[in-house]
Amino acid sequence: MEKVSRFRRRLLVGSLVGCLALGGGVLLCLPGEGPAGQAPVAAPGAQAGSAVRAGAPAALADLAELVDERESRVRAHPRDARSWAVLGAAYLEQGRRTADVAALYPKAERALRTSLKARPENNAEALDGLAALANARRDFPAALAWGEAARKAAPRRWTTYAQLIDAYTGLGDYKKARKALDRLTALHSGPVVRARAAGVYWDQGRREDAQAALADAAAAAASPAEQAAWLEQGGQLAWERGERENALRHFQEAVRLDPDMRAAQAGQGRALAALGRTTEALNAYRMALAKQPSPQYALELGELYESLGLAQAARVQYDLLRARVRVEAAGGVDGDLVLGRFEADRDPALAVRRLRAEWRRQPGIAVADALGWALHRAGHDREALRFAMKATDRVHGGAMRSAPYVYHLAMIERTLGAEGPARRHLREALQINPYFSPLLGPVARAAAEQLGDEPAPAEPPA
Repeated sequence: MEKVSRFRRRLLVGSLVGCLALGGGVLLCLPGEGPAGQAPVAAPGAQAGSAVRAGAPAALADLAELVDERESRVRAHPRDARSWAVLGAAYLEQGRRTADVAALYPKAERALRTSLKARPENNAEALDGLAALANARRDFPAALAWGEAARKAAPRRWTTYAQLIDAYTGLGDYKKARKALDRLTALHSGPVVRARAAGVYWDQGRREDAQAALADAAAAAASPAEQAAWLEQGGQLAWERGERENALRHFQEAVRLDPDMRAAQAGQGRALAALGRTTEALNAYRMALAKQPSPQYALELGELYESLGLAQAARVQYDLLRARVRVEAAGGVDGDLVLGRFEADRDPALAVRRLRAEWRRQPGIAVADALGWALHRAGHDREALRFAMKATDRVHGGAMRSAPYVYHLAMIERTLGAEGPARRHLREALQINPYFSPLLGPVARAAAEQLGDEPAPAEPPA
Protein backbone atom coordinates (compact mmCIF):
# COMPACT_ATOMS: atom_id res chain seq x y z
CA MET A 1 0.00 0.00 0.00
CA GLU A 2 1.31 3.43 -0.90
CA LYS A 3 2.73 5.21 2.11
CA VAL A 4 0.69 8.28 3.11
CA SER A 5 2.80 11.39 3.65
CA ARG A 6 2.69 13.22 6.95
CA PHE A 7 0.99 16.13 5.18
CA ARG A 8 -1.86 14.00 3.90
CA ARG A 9 -2.18 12.05 7.14
CA ARG A 10 -2.71 15.27 9.10
CA LEU A 11 -5.62 16.11 6.81
CA LEU A 12 -7.12 12.64 7.10
CA VAL A 13 -7.31 12.53 10.88
CA GLY A 14 -9.11 14.65 13.44
CA SER A 15 -12.52 15.02 14.98
CA LEU A 16 -13.83 17.70 12.62
CA VAL A 17 -16.93 16.91 10.59
CA GLY A 18 -17.81 17.66 7.00
CA CYS A 19 -15.03 16.46 4.69
CA LEU A 20 -14.06 17.39 1.16
CA ALA A 21 -11.92 15.28 -1.17
CA LEU A 22 -9.26 17.39 -2.86
CA GLY A 23 -7.94 14.59 -5.06
CA GLY A 24 -4.69 12.68 -4.94
CA GLY A 25 -5.71 11.09 -1.62
CA VAL A 26 -6.04 14.41 0.22
CA LEU A 27 -9.13 14.72 2.38
CA LEU A 28 -9.77 18.11 3.94
CA CYS A 29 -12.20 18.26 6.84
CA LEU A 30 -14.03 21.55 7.13
CA PRO A 31 -15.07 22.90 10.52
CA GLY A 32 -18.66 23.76 11.28
CA GLU A 33 -20.36 21.68 8.58
CA GLY A 34 -21.84 18.95 10.74
CA PRO A 35 -25.57 18.63 11.34
CA ALA A 36 -25.46 19.00 15.10
CA GLY A 37 -23.39 20.25 17.99
CA GLN A 38 -22.26 23.40 16.28
CA ALA A 39 -21.03 26.27 18.38
CA PRO A 40 -22.86 29.56 17.87
CA VAL A 41 -21.26 31.69 15.18
CA ALA A 42 -19.96 35.09 16.29
CA ALA A 43 -21.13 38.26 14.56
CA PRO A 44 -18.89 39.16 11.59
CA GLY A 45 -17.34 42.18 13.29
CA ALA A 46 -16.62 40.22 16.46
CA GLN A 47 -15.18 37.32 14.47
CA ALA A 48 -12.91 39.68 12.53
CA GLY A 49 -11.89 41.38 15.77
CA SER A 50 -10.81 38.07 17.29
CA ALA A 51 -8.91 37.23 14.12
CA VAL A 52 -6.95 40.46 13.81
CA ARG A 53 -6.04 40.44 17.50
CA ALA A 54 -4.56 36.97 17.00
CA GLY A 55 -2.84 37.84 13.74
CA ALA A 56 -5.15 35.58 11.75
CA PRO A 57 -6.71 36.35 8.35
CA ALA A 58 -10.29 37.61 8.21
CA ALA A 59 -12.85 37.96 5.43
CA LEU A 60 -13.00 41.36 3.75
CA ALA A 61 -16.72 41.78 4.46
CA ASP A 62 -16.15 41.00 8.15
CA LEU A 63 -13.24 43.42 8.27
CA ALA A 64 -15.45 46.17 6.83
CA GLU A 65 -17.97 45.60 9.64
CA LEU A 66 -15.21 45.63 12.24
CA VAL A 67 -13.83 48.90 10.86
CA ASP A 68 -17.28 50.51 10.95
CA GLU A 69 -17.81 49.37 14.53
CA ARG A 70 -14.42 50.57 15.77
CA GLU A 71 -14.58 53.87 13.92
CA SER A 72 -17.90 54.55 15.64
CA ARG A 73 -16.42 53.50 18.97
CA VAL A 74 -13.36 55.78 18.79
CA ARG A 75 -15.48 58.72 17.67
CA ALA A 76 -17.54 58.31 20.84
CA HIS A 77 -14.56 57.33 23.05
CA PRO A 78 -11.39 58.89 21.60
CA ARG A 79 -9.29 57.71 24.58
CA ASP A 80 -10.13 54.02 24.06
CA ALA A 81 -6.62 52.75 23.40
CA ARG A 82 -7.67 49.17 22.73
CA SER A 83 -10.26 50.14 20.12
CA TRP A 84 -7.68 52.28 18.35
CA ALA A 85 -5.26 49.33 18.32
CA VAL A 86 -7.91 46.96 16.94
CA LEU A 87 -8.88 49.53 14.33
CA GLY A 88 -5.25 49.86 13.27
CA ALA A 89 -4.92 46.08 12.94
CA ALA A 90 -8.13 45.97 10.87
CA TYR A 91 -6.87 48.68 8.51
CA LEU A 92 -3.63 46.73 8.13
CA GLU A 93 -5.44 43.51 7.25
CA GLN A 94 -7.64 45.36 4.78
CA GLY A 95 -4.51 46.79 3.17
CA ARG A 96 -2.93 43.36 2.89
CA ARG A 97 -6.03 41.99 1.18
CA THR A 98 -6.65 44.86 -1.25
CA ALA A 99 -4.72 47.21 -3.49
CA ASP A 100 -5.32 50.26 -1.30
CA VAL A 101 -2.17 50.17 0.81
CA ALA A 102 -1.40 53.82 0.03
CA ALA A 103 -4.50 54.82 1.99
CA LEU A 104 -4.89 51.98 4.47
CA TYR A 105 -1.34 51.57 5.77
CA PRO A 106 -1.04 55.24 6.82
CA LYS A 107 -4.50 54.97 8.42
CA ALA A 108 -3.31 51.89 10.30
CA GLU A 109 -0.22 53.73 11.51
CA ARG A 110 -2.26 56.74 12.68
CA ALA A 111 -4.68 54.51 14.58
CA LEU A 112 -1.90 52.52 16.25
CA ARG A 113 0.05 55.65 17.22
CA THR A 114 -3.17 57.18 18.58
CA SER A 115 -3.57 54.07 20.72
CA LEU A 116 -0.02 54.57 22.05
CA LYS A 117 -0.74 58.21 22.77
CA ALA A 118 -3.90 57.27 24.66
CA ARG A 119 -2.00 54.64 26.68
CA PRO A 120 1.76 55.17 26.45
CA GLU A 121 2.71 52.52 29.02
CA ASN A 122 2.41 48.76 28.59
CA ASN A 123 0.42 49.05 25.37
CA ALA A 124 1.75 45.85 23.82
CA GLU A 125 -1.26 45.56 21.52
CA ALA A 126 -0.40 48.80 19.72
CA LEU A 127 3.32 47.97 19.66
CA ASP A 128 2.47 44.57 18.20
CA GLY A 129 0.38 46.25 15.54
CA LEU A 130 3.19 48.61 14.61
CA ALA A 131 5.57 45.63 14.29
CA ALA A 132 3.07 43.87 12.01
CA LEU A 133 2.68 47.03 9.93
CA ALA A 134 6.44 47.39 9.55
CA ASN A 135 6.70 43.74 8.44
CA ALA A 136 3.95 44.30 5.88
CA ARG A 137 5.89 47.29 4.57
CA ARG A 138 9.06 45.18 4.38
CA ASP A 139 10.73 47.50 6.89
CA PHE A 140 12.32 44.78 8.98
CA PRO A 141 14.59 46.97 11.15
CA ALA A 142 11.53 48.93 12.28
CA ALA A 143 9.57 45.71 12.77
CA LEU A 144 12.31 44.38 15.03
CA ALA A 145 12.40 47.58 17.08
CA TRP A 146 8.62 47.63 17.58
CA GLY A 147 8.55 43.90 18.26
CA GLU A 148 11.24 44.15 20.92
CA ALA A 149 9.36 47.03 22.54
CA ALA A 150 6.20 44.89 22.59
CA ARG A 151 8.11 41.94 24.06
CA LYS A 152 9.54 44.14 26.79
CA ALA A 153 6.06 45.49 27.61
CA ALA A 154 4.48 42.02 27.76
CA PRO A 155 7.01 39.14 27.61
CA ARG A 156 4.29 36.47 27.58
CA ARG A 157 2.20 38.00 24.80
CA TRP A 158 2.49 35.26 22.20
CA THR A 159 1.53 37.29 19.12
CA THR A 160 4.66 39.40 19.52
CA TYR A 161 6.90 36.43 18.75
CA ALA A 162 5.14 35.90 15.42
CA GLN A 163 6.17 39.42 14.43
CA LEU A 164 9.72 38.85 15.66
CA ILE A 165 9.97 35.72 13.48
CA ASP A 166 9.11 37.76 10.39
CA ALA A 167 11.49 40.56 11.35
CA TYR A 168 14.43 38.26 12.04
CA THR A 169 13.79 36.34 8.81
CA GLY A 170 13.71 39.56 6.80
CA LEU A 171 17.03 40.57 8.37
CA GLY A 172 18.61 37.20 7.64
CA ASP A 173 18.97 36.19 11.30
CA TYR A 174 17.59 32.66 11.08
CA LYS A 175 18.96 31.51 14.44
CA LYS A 176 16.97 34.20 16.25
CA ALA A 177 13.92 33.42 14.13
CA ARG A 178 14.09 29.81 15.32
CA LYS A 179 14.48 30.94 18.94
CA ALA A 180 11.46 33.21 18.57
CA LEU A 181 9.49 30.24 17.22
CA ASP A 182 10.53 28.14 20.22
CA ARG A 183 9.24 30.86 22.54
CA LEU A 184 6.05 31.21 20.53
CA THR A 185 5.25 27.50 20.62
CA ALA A 186 5.99 27.40 24.35
CA LEU A 187 3.42 30.14 24.95
CA HIS A 188 0.63 29.15 22.58
CA SER A 189 -0.66 26.61 20.11
CA GLY A 190 -3.28 26.79 17.40
CA PRO A 191 -3.59 27.43 13.67
CA VAL A 192 -1.76 30.77 13.60
CA VAL A 193 1.20 29.31 15.47
CA ARG A 194 1.28 26.24 13.21
CA ALA A 195 1.26 28.44 10.12
CA ARG A 196 4.15 30.53 11.51
CA ALA A 197 6.02 27.34 12.35
CA ALA A 198 5.55 26.15 8.76
CA GLY A 199 7.43 29.16 7.44
CA VAL A 200 10.38 28.54 9.74
CA TYR A 201 10.40 24.82 8.92
CA TRP A 202 10.46 25.64 5.21
CA ASP A 203 13.42 27.99 5.70
CA GLN A 204 15.18 25.13 7.52
CA GLY A 205 14.60 22.77 4.59
CA ARG A 206 12.06 20.69 6.57
CA ARG A 207 9.54 20.48 3.76
CA GLU A 208 7.35 17.66 5.09
CA ASP A 209 7.15 19.33 8.50
CA ALA A 210 6.18 22.62 6.87
CA GLN A 211 3.36 21.07 4.85
CA ALA A 212 2.13 19.04 7.82
CA ALA A 213 2.00 22.18 9.98
CA LEU A 214 -0.04 24.03 7.34
CA ALA A 215 -2.38 21.06 6.96
CA ASP A 216 -2.95 21.16 10.73
CA ALA A 217 -3.54 24.91 10.57
CA ALA A 218 -6.10 24.57 7.76
CA ALA A 219 -7.95 21.76 9.54
CA ALA A 220 -8.21 23.75 12.79
CA ALA A 221 -8.98 27.17 11.25
CA ALA A 222 -11.69 29.23 12.94
CA SER A 223 -13.24 30.62 9.74
CA PRO A 224 -13.37 29.96 6.00
CA ALA A 225 -11.16 33.01 5.37
CA GLU A 226 -8.52 31.72 7.76
CA GLN A 227 -8.71 28.23 6.30
CA ALA A 228 -8.35 29.68 2.81
CA ALA A 229 -5.21 31.55 3.86
CA TRP A 230 -3.52 28.43 5.21
CA LEU A 231 -4.55 26.44 2.12
CA GLU A 232 -3.07 29.15 -0.07
CA GLN A 233 0.21 28.90 1.83
CA GLY A 234 0.08 25.12 1.48
CA GLY A 235 -0.35 25.66 -2.24
CA GLN A 236 2.74 27.84 -2.30
CA LEU A 237 4.77 25.10 -0.63
CA ALA A 238 3.44 22.50 -3.06
CA TRP A 239 4.35 24.80 -5.94
CA GLU A 240 7.88 25.27 -4.61
CA ARG A 241 8.22 21.47 -4.76
CA GLY A 242 7.05 21.35 -8.37
CA GLU A 243 3.74 19.68 -7.45
CA ARG A 244 1.59 21.44 -10.04
CA GLU A 245 -1.65 19.52 -9.57
CA ASN A 246 -1.41 19.52 -5.79
CA ALA A 247 -0.70 23.26 -5.75
CA LEU A 248 -3.65 23.92 -8.05
CA ARG A 249 -6.02 21.94 -5.80
CA HIS A 250 -4.93 24.00 -2.80
CA PHE A 251 -5.39 27.29 -4.64
CA GLN A 252 -8.78 26.28 -6.06
CA GLU A 253 -10.10 25.25 -2.65
CA ALA A 254 -8.79 28.48 -1.11
CA VAL A 255 -10.70 30.52 -3.70
CA ARG A 256 -13.83 28.44 -3.14
CA LEU A 257 -13.69 29.16 0.59
CA ASP A 258 -12.80 32.84 0.15
CA PRO A 259 -13.46 34.31 -3.32
CA ASP A 260 -11.52 37.44 -2.27
CA MET A 261 -8.30 35.42 -1.85
CA ARG A 262 -6.33 37.08 -4.66
CA ALA A 263 -3.06 35.38 -3.70
CA ALA A 264 -4.73 32.03 -4.41
CA GLN A 265 -6.02 33.30 -7.75
CA ALA A 266 -2.49 34.33 -8.72
CA GLY A 267 -1.33 30.92 -7.50
CA GLN A 268 -3.84 29.30 -9.82
CA GLY A 269 -2.30 31.28 -12.67
CA ARG A 270 1.15 30.01 -11.74
CA ALA A 271 0.06 26.36 -11.55
CA LEU A 272 -2.15 26.47 -14.64
CA ALA A 273 0.68 27.94 -16.72
CA ALA A 274 2.94 25.10 -15.59
CA LEU A 275 0.25 22.61 -16.62
CA GLY A 276 0.07 24.14 -20.09
CA ARG A 277 -3.42 25.56 -19.53
CA THR A 278 -2.31 28.97 -20.72
CA THR A 279 -5.66 30.65 -21.38
CA GLU A 280 -6.91 29.70 -17.92
CA ALA A 281 -3.64 30.88 -16.41
CA LEU A 282 -3.90 34.28 -18.05
CA ASN A 283 -7.51 34.64 -16.86
CA ALA A 284 -6.56 33.73 -13.29
CA TYR A 285 -3.78 36.31 -13.20
CA ARG A 286 -6.06 38.96 -14.69
CA MET A 287 -8.73 38.27 -12.05
CA ALA A 288 -6.18 38.62 -9.26
CA LEU A 289 -4.73 41.82 -10.67
CA ALA A 290 -8.15 43.37 -11.27
CA LYS A 291 -8.82 43.43 -7.52
CA GLN A 292 -5.29 43.45 -6.10
CA PRO A 293 -2.76 44.86 -8.56
CA SER A 294 0.29 43.54 -6.75
CA PRO A 295 3.70 44.29 -8.30
CA GLN A 296 4.64 40.62 -7.85
CA TYR A 297 1.54 39.41 -9.73
CA ALA A 298 2.24 41.92 -12.51
CA LEU A 299 5.83 40.65 -12.77
CA GLU A 300 4.66 37.03 -13.01
CA LEU A 301 2.02 37.80 -15.61
CA GLY A 302 4.47 39.93 -17.60
CA GLU A 303 6.98 37.08 -17.69
CA LEU A 304 4.26 34.66 -18.76
CA TYR A 305 3.32 36.98 -21.64
CA GLU A 306 7.01 37.34 -22.53
CA SER A 307 7.44 33.55 -22.59
CA LEU A 308 4.56 33.41 -25.08
CA GLY A 309 6.20 35.99 -27.34
CA LEU A 310 3.64 38.69 -26.44
CA ALA A 311 6.09 41.52 -25.88
CA GLN A 312 3.58 44.37 -25.90
CA ALA A 313 1.30 42.66 -23.36
CA ALA A 314 4.36 42.00 -21.19
CA ARG A 315 5.36 45.69 -21.32
CA VAL A 316 1.88 46.66 -20.10
CA GLN A 317 2.37 44.48 -17.02
CA TYR A 318 5.88 45.78 -16.41
CA ASP A 319 4.56 49.34 -16.58
CA LEU A 320 1.89 48.34 -14.05
CA LEU A 321 4.59 46.87 -11.81
CA ARG A 322 6.52 50.16 -11.77
CA ALA A 323 3.37 52.19 -11.20
CA ARG A 324 2.20 49.97 -8.34
CA VAL A 325 5.58 50.15 -6.61
CA ARG A 326 5.30 53.95 -6.70
CA VAL A 327 1.73 53.82 -5.33
CA GLU A 328 2.68 51.39 -2.56
CA ALA A 329 5.70 53.53 -1.64
CA ALA A 330 3.19 56.21 -0.66
CA GLY A 331 1.95 53.74 1.94
CA GLY A 332 5.48 53.16 3.20
CA VAL A 333 6.04 49.85 1.41
CA ASP A 334 9.60 49.00 0.41
CA GLY A 335 9.39 47.77 -3.21
CA ASP A 336 13.12 47.62 -3.90
CA LEU A 337 13.28 43.82 -3.85
CA VAL A 338 10.60 43.24 -6.49
CA LEU A 339 11.94 46.15 -8.55
CA GLY A 340 15.48 44.80 -8.28
CA ARG A 341 14.35 41.36 -9.43
CA PHE A 342 12.60 42.92 -12.40
CA GLU A 343 15.46 45.25 -13.31
CA ALA A 344 18.19 42.61 -13.03
CA ASP A 345 17.34 41.23 -16.48
CA ARG A 346 16.59 44.63 -18.03
CA ASP A 347 18.81 47.26 -16.35
CA PRO A 348 21.37 45.31 -14.29
CA ALA A 349 23.42 48.35 -13.19
CA LEU A 350 20.32 50.00 -11.72
CA ALA A 351 19.30 46.72 -10.07
CA VAL A 352 22.73 46.38 -8.45
CA ARG A 353 22.58 49.90 -6.99
CA ARG A 354 19.08 49.34 -5.67
CA LEU A 355 19.78 45.92 -4.20
CA ARG A 356 23.12 46.90 -2.63
CA ALA A 357 21.25 49.54 -0.63
CA GLU A 358 18.60 46.99 0.30
CA TRP A 359 21.26 44.50 1.41
CA ARG A 360 22.92 47.07 3.67
CA ARG A 361 19.58 47.80 5.32
CA GLN A 362 18.09 44.32 5.62
CA PRO A 363 20.35 41.46 4.52
CA GLY A 364 17.85 38.64 4.13
CA ILE A 365 18.26 35.57 1.93
CA ALA A 366 15.83 36.83 -0.74
CA VAL A 367 17.91 40.01 -1.12
CA ALA A 368 21.14 37.98 -1.30
CA ASP A 369 19.72 35.93 -4.16
CA ALA A 370 18.42 38.98 -6.04
CA LEU A 371 21.65 40.92 -5.60
CA GLY A 372 23.73 37.95 -6.69
CA TRP A 373 21.69 37.59 -9.87
CA ALA A 374 21.84 41.32 -10.61
CA LEU A 375 25.63 41.28 -10.17
CA HIS A 376 25.85 38.34 -12.57
CA ARG A 377 23.74 40.11 -15.16
CA ALA A 378 25.97 43.18 -14.74
CA GLY A 379 29.08 41.09 -15.40
CA HIS A 380 30.44 40.94 -11.82
CA ASP A 381 30.40 37.16 -11.50
CA ARG A 382 32.95 36.62 -8.74
CA GLU A 383 31.10 38.94 -6.40
CA ALA A 384 27.81 37.48 -7.62
CA LEU A 385 28.95 34.01 -6.59
CA ARG A 386 29.44 35.11 -2.98
CA PHE A 387 25.86 36.32 -2.72
CA ALA A 388 24.42 33.32 -4.55
CA MET A 389 26.21 31.03 -2.11
CA LYS A 390 24.84 32.99 0.84
CA ALA A 391 21.34 32.46 -0.54
CA THR A 392 21.79 28.69 -0.83
CA ASP A 393 24.13 27.48 1.91
CA ARG A 394 23.02 26.28 5.32
CA VAL A 395 25.53 28.43 7.21
CA HIS A 396 23.72 31.60 6.15
CA GLY A 397 20.23 30.15 6.54
CA GLY A 398 19.79 29.08 2.92
CA ALA A 399 18.54 25.58 3.73
CA MET A 400 15.28 26.21 1.88
CA ARG A 401 15.41 24.36 -1.44
CA SER A 402 14.49 27.06 -3.94
CA ALA A 403 14.65 26.26 -7.65
CA PRO A 404 15.24 29.90 -8.72
CA TYR A 405 18.01 30.39 -6.16
CA VAL A 406 19.81 27.20 -7.18
CA TYR A 407 19.34 28.05 -10.86
CA HIS A 408 20.93 31.48 -10.29
CA LEU A 409 23.89 29.85 -8.54
CA ALA A 410 24.31 27.35 -11.39
CA MET A 411 24.33 29.98 -14.11
CA ILE A 412 26.89 32.07 -12.24
CA GLU A 413 29.10 28.99 -11.79
CA ARG A 414 28.72 28.16 -15.47
CA THR A 415 29.89 31.63 -16.49
CA LEU A 416 32.92 31.26 -14.22
CA GLY A 417 33.81 27.97 -15.88
CA ALA A 418 32.89 25.77 -12.91
CA GLU A 419 31.03 23.27 -15.09
CA GLY A 420 30.84 20.44 -12.54
CA PRO A 421 29.06 22.48 -9.83
CA ALA A 422 26.94 24.21 -12.48
CA ARG A 423 25.83 20.85 -13.88
CA ARG A 424 24.90 19.57 -10.43
CA HIS A 425 23.04 22.73 -9.45
CA LEU A 426 21.10 22.91 -12.72
CA ARG A 427 20.02 19.32 -12.20
CA GLU A 428 19.04 20.16 -8.60
CA ALA A 429 17.00 23.21 -9.64
CA LEU A 430 15.07 21.17 -12.20
CA GLN A 431 14.51 18.38 -9.68
CA ILE A 432 13.11 20.83 -7.11
CA ASN A 433 10.68 22.49 -9.52
CA PRO A 434 11.13 22.15 -13.29
CA TYR A 435 8.33 24.70 -13.81
CA PHE A 436 9.79 27.44 -11.59
CA SER A 437 9.62 30.11 -14.31
CA PRO A 438 8.00 30.23 -17.76
CA LEU A 439 10.99 32.29 -18.92
CA LEU A 440 13.92 30.73 -17.10
CA GLY A 441 12.77 27.10 -16.90
CA PRO A 442 13.46 26.50 -20.61
CA VAL A 443 16.81 28.29 -20.27
CA ALA A 444 17.73 25.98 -17.39
CA ARG A 445 16.80 22.89 -19.38
CA ALA A 446 18.79 24.05 -22.41
CA ALA A 447 21.84 24.82 -20.24
CA ALA A 448 21.62 21.42 -18.56
CA GLU A 449 21.48 19.69 -21.95
CA GLN A 450 24.44 21.70 -23.18
CA LEU A 451 26.53 20.76 -20.16
CA GLY A 452 25.49 17.12 -20.58
CA ASP A 453 26.14 14.32 -18.15
CA GLU A 454 29.03 14.28 -15.74
CA PRO A 455 32.10 12.82 -17.37
CA ALA A 456 32.99 9.33 -16.25
CA PRO A 457 35.90 9.14 -13.82
CA ALA A 458 39.25 8.45 -15.41
CA GLU A 459 40.49 4.85 -15.35
CA PRO A 460 43.36 4.33 -12.89
CA PRO A 461 46.70 3.57 -14.55
CA ALA A 462 47.43 -0.13 -15.02
